Amino acid sequence: FQHYYITNNLRMAPQMEMSVGLEKGHKVTKLPKRAKPSQRKGHRSKRVKFIRDVIREVSGFSPYEKRVMELLKVNRDKRALKFCKQRLGTHKRGKRKREEMVLSLQQMRKAQAAKE
Repeated sequence: FQHYYITNNLRMAPQMEMSVGLEKGHKVTKLPKRAKPSQRKGHRSKRVKFIRDVIREVSGFSPYEKRVMELLKVNRDKRALKFCKQRLGTHKRGKRKREEMVLSLQQMRKAQAAKE
């Protein structure tokens, strides 16, 4: 009963500088929140992406990545994941690597189709 009374009063009363209640205290204008550097963690910059693309173009794929691609070509997705997991250590890393290989296969197919 008391809770209803308080909430009902808050709804009807205009907001002002009160010393009691949920909205108590001095009225201030809120400043916009600044983005913390920690919120950027893991965000890949253009420069890093460019460098990694150049390295991938020059060095190509590692032997285990080639094997994963072969497994994906013959629709052995689960086996490819198990293989990635074994090589990289965790399920999450394995899934990410398999997805990366799927995307690179798609890009290769697109490039092949563009040539023809």
